[in-house]
Amino acid sequence: MTHHTRHCCEAMTNRVNVRCDEHDDPFACPDALVDFSAKFQEYGLIIHDGGGSSITIEFCPWCGRRLPESQRDRWFDELERRGVDPWEEEVPAEFQDGRWLASGGHVGQGA
Repeated sequence: MTHHTRHCCEAMTNRVNVRCDEHDDPFACPDALVDFSAKFQEYGLIIHDGGGSSITIEFCPWCGRRLPESQRDRWFDELERRGVDPWEEEVPAEFQDGRWLASGGHVGQGA
């Protein structure tokens, strides 16, 4: 299931959604510049050094708008609240993308 995110502008949307016929992994594709983590709501500039690193950005390089605040800390807090250790245990499916945010972090809790 793909969870579509509205980005700040058309240029950002195009950069996040770059698809390449030669590379399945955006970190391997020189045309891919921006990584978007739906589960953390983070944008990053891809570092093309053969790994999977990016530099988190707070403003859109094209339109200048402030990007959403990272939900990384909240993601870890919510998993801890549920007793899930993301380093040792399988992370629930709704926490592998942005679905957990849609219900205020209470997905599957009988809300």
